[in-house]
Amino acid sequence: MRTSDGYDIAVRMLRPDASQRRVPVVLVHGARVPGIGSFDLPVPGGSLAADLAQQGHPVHVMDARGYGRSTRPAAMEAPAGDHAPLVRAWAVMRDIDAVVAAATRRDGVAAVGLLGWATGAMWCGMYAALNPDRVSHLVYYNGLYGGSSRHRMLGSGTANEDPAQPGRFNQGGAGAWRLSTGPDLLRAWDSVIPTEDKSQWRDPRVAEAYVQAALASDPTSASRHPASFRAPSGAMEDSFYQATGRQLFDAASIAARVLVLRSERDFWSRPEDADTLARHLARAAAVRVRTIPGATHHVHLDRPDRGRDTFLQEVTAFLAEGY
Repeated sequence: MRTSDGYDIAVRMLRPDASQRRVPVVLVHGARVPGIGSFDLPVPGGSLAADLAQQGHPVHVMDARGYGRSTRPAAMEAPAGDHAPLVRAWAVMRDIDAVVAAATRRDGVAAVGLLGWATGAMWCGMYAALNPDRVSHLVYYNGLYGGSSRHRMLGSGTANEDPAQPGRFNQGGAGAWRLSTGPDLLRAWDSVIPTEDKSQWRDPRVAEAYVQAALASDPTSASRHPASFRAPSGAMEDSFYQATGRQLFDAASIAARVLVLRSERDFWSRPEDADTLARHLARAAAVRVRTIPGATHHVHLDRPDRGRDTFLQEVTAFLAEGY
């Protein structure tokens, strides 16, 4: 799909049997790993996209600009320190809009469902606030919302804060883009799994496929040792401000049905984010807040009995409402 400002946005589409057609769903990844690595891994238990398609939903797995197979800003080819953080939320609005426009045309509907994970949740929430007539269902999954001024990983007092200007994002330290290796992807996930043997909680095949898909998303990954992939830093700037208590969009403008879904062991979102968002959803058609007990930030990729089954039950039941 081509955006209004000339970016090509890659989308993987999964089509269900026409006899069981339900609301189309756009899946929106987070700050590092693009769409396929996040939502459509080719191993058992690794594809939320396939699970939703089996339930009758046309599924659109997108890559925001700068990620995966979508057009990368030209500045991503320059050294990271040469430019300010790339791909802020306002730019991703154009990417989501292009995918939503294509989905509504293809499926003959006026509005779609959006499911965003982590930073993707914030992007989807912002889009739903700016385009309330184009979103029927919103799943806000482990997303920040500025519900608290404290965050041990992202906010004030961390490397994300400019040491010379407290309260501001450290643009110089972040650069235009950042690199991640396979171990980088698994470190935070591992840290919240409360067993020494991580395979009891997460299928090793899923973890391996997750890392491999992330590395494969960047054609330059093999040129570095160890292999690493690029992701724009703009999402981290937006996340910093949410982590310090700012709301980046007005949730009172959202008209969709909203499921605020949070994992109990999440290291990204906080209980205050879910509670504050729910209070602000003054015009939403319906609001449901759910916390999955004991679940991790990556619950849709964990084992079925470690929260994945509960996650799927919550999401599929919610998407069936009002359609």
